[in-house]
Amino acid sequence: MIDFFSWQRLADNFPKLLIYLPVTFGIVGIAAAAGILLGMLIAVVCIRRVPVLNQICTVFISFMRGTPMLVQMLVAYYGIPLLLELLFGVDSRRWPKIVFVYITFALNQGAFLSELLRSSILAIPQGQTEAGLSVGLTPFRTFRRIVMPQAARIALPGLSLDVVGLFQETSLVYMVGVIDVLGRAQTIAAQTGHVLECYILIAVFFVVISLLLRSAFSGFEEKLTYGSREPAAEDADEHSAA
Repeated sequence: MIDFFSWQRLADNFPKLLIYLPVTFGIVGIAAAAGILLGMLIAVVCIRRVPVLNQICTVFISFMRGTPMLVQMLVAYYGIPLLLELLFGVDSRRWPKIVFVYITFALNQGAFLSELLRSSILAIPQGQTEAGLSVGLTPFRTFRRIVMPQAARIALPGLSLDVVGLFQETSLVYMVGVIDVLGRAQTIAAQTGHVLECYILIAVFFVVISLLLRSAFSGFEEKLTYGSREPAAEDADEHSAA
């Protein structure tokens, strides 16, 4: 009978895959941070309808939201070196492959988060901005100290879902030769002829980390909304007592 599964192989493969999780975390961390910054910039450009830049951002968002991540990654991997060499004479063919993964995921997150941030900013009443300006704050300080904290609270649930989805999307990076947990599973399968144990471990990794991420974001969201929920709860208690 063919040996499809072995608990011993499962235990042996666990440390072999675990050491590649930092690669995945690095992609998620860099993509999320760069995506928030880029998304904020695009959101402001779209809200203010900056000539030319607004049209460029609209096309960029449509492309990134309308194409699969794998296609974007392959375009970046094969297209960016040609573009850099054509425009600036830069030879990027020897760059680490993960650089192109960072670029792809950052651009993808910038496009998706820009719409989330734009809608969150527009959800803040205009009176908040007018109040800040009326007490002498500059437009930038009004945005940073009054509008942005409230918009961040609104955007947090959507951001948490996006980060969890981003973590799951990292399973595609092995397609351009970046060795993460899935890429390592492929090499183990090629060496041993057994891959089921690796895929089971990867599934467990992704489920556990996704649950931990959701739990962390939920706790952070509760801390941010605690102050706004408490008065409402007190009013409800007073109403019930009356």
